[in-house]
Amino acid sequence: MKILKFGGTSVGSADNIRRVKDIIQNQNNRVVIVVSALGGITDRLIKAATLAAEGDGQYASEVKQIVEIHQDSIKSLFSDKQKQQEVFDMVAPEFDELNSITKGVFLIRELSRKSLESISGIGERLSSKIIASFLNAKWFDSRKYIKTYVEYGRSQVDLEATNKLLLEVVPELDKISLFPGFISSNKKGDNTTLGRGGSDYTASLLAASFDADMLEIWTDVNGFMTADPKVISRAYCIEHLSYAEAMELSHFGAKVIYPPTILPAYQKKIPITIKNTFNPEAPGTLIDGQKETPKPRQIKGISSIKNVSLLTVHGMGMVGVSGISMRLFASLAAEEINVILISQASSENSISIVIESDQSEKARKAIEKEFKRELEDRHISGIVIDDQMAVVAIVGENMKHTTGMSGLLFNSVGKNGVNVYAIAQGASELNISFVIKERDIKKALNVIHESFFLSDYSRLNLFLVGKGTVGSKLLNKIAAQSEKLMNENRLKIRLIGLAGRKGMLLNNEGMDASTAIENLEKESIPGTVEDFRDRIIDMNLANSVFVDCSASGEVAAIYQSLLDANVSVVTANKIASSSSYSTYKKLKDTAREKGIRFFFETNVGAGLPIIAPINDLVRSGDKIVRLEAVLSGTLNYIVNTLSEDKPLSEVIIEAKEKGFSEPDPRVDLSGTDVVRKSLILARESGYNLEEADVQVEPFVPQEYLDLPSLEEFMRKVKELDAPFEERRQKALKEGKRLRYGARLTSEGKAVVGLMEVDRTHPFYDLEGSNNIVLIWSEHYFEHPMQIKGYGAGADVTAAGVFADIIKVANV
Repeated sequence: MKILKFGGTSVGSADNIRRVKDIIQNQNNRVVIVVSALGGITDRLIKAATLAAEGDGQYASEVKQIVEIHQDSIKSLFSDKQKQQEVFDMVAPEFDELNSITKGVFLIRELSRKSLESISGIGERLSSKIIASFLNAKWFDSRKYIKTYVEYGRSQVDLEATNKLLLEVVPELDKISLFPGFISSNKKGDNTTLGRGGSDYTASLLAASFDADMLEIWTDVNGFMTADPKVISRAYCIEHLSYAEAMELSHFGAKVIYPPTILPAYQKKIPITIKNTFNPEAPGTLIDGQKETPKPRQIKGISSIKNVSLLTVHGMGMVGVSGISMRLFASLAAEEINVILISQASSENSISIVIESDQSEKARKAIEKEFKRELEDRHISGIVIDDQMAVVAIVGENMKHTTGMSGLLFNSVGKNGVNVYAIAQGASELNISFVIKERDIKKALNVIHESFFLSDYSRLNLFLVGKGTVGSKLLNKIAAQSEKLMNENRLKIRLIGLAGRKGMLLNNEGMDASTAIENLEKESIPGTVEDFRDRIIDMNLANSVFVDCSASGEVAAIYQSLLDANVSVVTANKIASSSSYSTYKKLKDTAREKGIRFFFETNVGAGLPIIAPINDLVRSGDKIVRLEAVLSGTLNYIVNTLSEDKPLSEVIIEAKEKGFSEPDPRVDLSGTDVVRKSLILARESGYNLEEADVQVEPFVPQEYLDLPSLEEFMRKVKELDAPFEERRQKALKEGKRLRYGARLTSEGKAVVGLMEVDRTHPFYDLEGSNNIVLIWSEHYFEHPMQIKGYGAGADVTAAGVFADIIKVANV
């Protein structure tokens, strides 16, 4: 024998009821059907009752709509007029009772518990009679068999009496028998109900009493999911759960099955299968007591509960005082307040509980009344309520004795800026629950789901500013490398946002990197860089990375607020790291404290790894005592290209045309770029330097750089052709070459300017636009560490930014 329960959505329309019939006709064994009210009817019934109690005449309209919904269902299900009338006559007593009770409530303006139980249960009585007629099933009135009593203000099933009555009905069961769910009665014969979701419980009670082979719960989902699919798009169906795992997941918000349902089935070892009425071929979720093979995951699922409050009672006077907890929970039970989670400090100076938010003030008053004397004597110093909270629980029997579970859990949420307010874990190690702000629930569920269920690959959510040469080439690399990254690095990079000077484009599910710039130009929404930042923070996505491929001070100014919001920053823009030392240090400190990343490798040598080796030396305990570097690919190209045939003015134009220099070459010729890079290297080496501490000689005299226009500068700079050629010739005769470089000494002195180097110096053979950095340290003292290579150009810069992005995922 099978017990099949169909929920409100499964019987929510005539078409759905026909689906139910198809499912039942495919059953080979004798079946017992349990049905809920038609979809939404219970809520309508309670609304009608509430309106009537408030003296609102609209209750009658609500009742009329309820009657019409059922009449329409009958007309749709039964084409034969005579059969329609038979069913109308069958359910007429329920319609009459509904009208009678709600009218009585309206007249006396009072909704008693007894009246509410009678009204709210009429939906199951109506649906079960209609569906039983449609299925040609034998109908049984659950109220005759399922008996309840009141305890702590709630109806509890009298299991002994219920089982005895159900056993007596076994001989009367037909091939298809049908019971309404949810409804019951007490020993006086008064109507009672089993609580919202109680139809599942009805089915389980029948399964246990009838010793069924299987209990099937038919609903509108494929089964228990690894997480809420409305929040986690990548959640998937769990094939198998133990009874305990299913109970925990249900208790903590997985609205697939009513939690009390599991106990009767568990006691009789009856398997439960969750099935989808709208996808009956799906295997669903099997709940039983069997062990899984092959090796299962440590956790089975993640559940969450929203709209809860965290109530904390604290005070030094609670320490070592027996009975505090008993009095606390007794005071809450007396007010019918359900406690979802409990967390107590080992010092006993605080107890935190989680309750439904609409009960928080009621709970406060109950506790204040119970502990009036302790509060007056200040033995209890206060009762604090934090609203807009949520509970997240990870559940799995295989967490038992598995080390590192809590560490992985709290590390994954912590590094994404999710603060944990309370934690609860039982000794059974079946469940780890914790309390967070409700606004963080999406981020928390995503990072936990990725850590435990999708740990075979990582995902980064990118927000890019800058669609110029570097930004566009970065997007090309992301598009070209996406498949390789997934296959070889198990990394998925999703471009969520793109912003330019005039607007931005965002897509929560990600966008195609290869067409993002084109789409930005067509579909962008207006907004400043601050607006873009605010959208990033509001989206609150896990593993968010902000990427700056601009050269804007305005963009650099938002780094701190992004890091404060636990968004990692990768930048090719050197303004932030070379601004005031306090700004630089605060950015670095924030990233370190929050466990996120602030990477700017391309600030110095484009794709050339310079900062990382310096960081490695410093972290290893080495001390950097001296630096020498050629850091401008533009200026190195110029000095290497100068000749008798190519004077300075022509080489500057050539560098600009080839894209080696900024659009305005004066930016490079001022030496400002080299000053900024040398500042960054000095700071990363452990020296507290400001820009004013760097002695700088511009590549060309300052009066030329101060000319009002680029055109005037390009005309005037020809005056320097002869002096530069003269200096070059002089150096050449002495066996030397010109280089524009930077020096940092152990005293923290930094100098930037033109220098002459001979054949013994590593700078001598530096070709084209290459960069070079020489690092002397306590370990590399006699022979410096040398880093040399191509240090300019959009391609290598984009490659360096791309490498930093990948590092965010791997660190």
